[in-house]
Amino acid sequence: MTFMADDVETQYVEGGSARFAYRRFGTSGGTPLVMAMRFRGTMDHWDPAFLDVLARERDVIVFDNRGIGATSGEAGGSIAEISDGLLEFLDALGLAQVDLLGWSMGGMVVATATLEHPERVRRLVFSGSTPGTIEGQPLAPEKVWQVAGRDVNDADDFLYLFFPETDEGRRLGGASLERLESRLRRSHAVVEPPAVLASVTAIRTFGAGVFNRLSEIELPVLIGIGIHDVMAPPHSSLQATYELQRGKVVAYSDAGHAFLFQHYEDYGQEVLRFLAD
Repeated sequence: MTFMADDVETQYVEGGSARFAYRRFGTSGGTPLVMAMRFRGTMDHWDPAFLDVLARERDVIVFDNRGIGATSGEAGGSIAEISDGLLEFLDALGLAQVDLLGWSMGGMVVATATLEHPERVRRLVFSGSTPGTIEGQPLAPEKVWQVAGRDVNDADDFLYLFFPETDEGRRLGGASLERLESRLRRSHAVVEPPAVLASVTAIRTFGAGVFNRLSEIELPVLIGIGIHDVMAPPHSSLQATYELQRGKVVAYSDAGHAFLFQHYEDYGQEVLRFLAD
């Protein structure tokens, strides 16, 4: 299969503290959908099948934040600093209002940005993440950080971190990893060690995060979770619906952290319906 997202050229825009690398594609017009990536991920680590579903109806923008991948500058050492990088990127592109989708660490970033500048966000999609540690929150198994913290991760590492340990989960996970290869073979994109350490610090110091401020968010929020997520156990995301004014949860009982790639067509359609309402 070939994917539109694999052929989009990288563009650059100058911000106040960095030269941001990004790609923009899909349906022109309407509110742009800006996507914030996971820990140790670059814009080349979005599954192109998922991006293509979104691009059928949305103006999609993926980018590397400060100090990550092809973007210059220094990576943020807190979620607030990474959120500032996102907002700087929006300013550089002259985007007054956007829809935001964040996966994993990106979810923490977009939630923080929304609370700090609610006027900049029309709708928020929060995927495989946590708004903050709460009472009763299961922690990620110790093995998760042992695997995620390796200098180089192989296919088995990604299958463990992102997909359930079932035959079907591993099959669909392997298919997703293969789809990523088209970009990664050309770019060899990685997050350099100093930026990895900064991101680790950002995640570990997030703590209670923004959970106690969720009731301040007045705009619609879509929460996506995989029940078997070992990286971001979904307890706090489910509890977030009790705090949000206008929240909706989509849960996949057979999926993990990368449910959005395992079920790219179904979740992509859920996102499109949510953004179109």
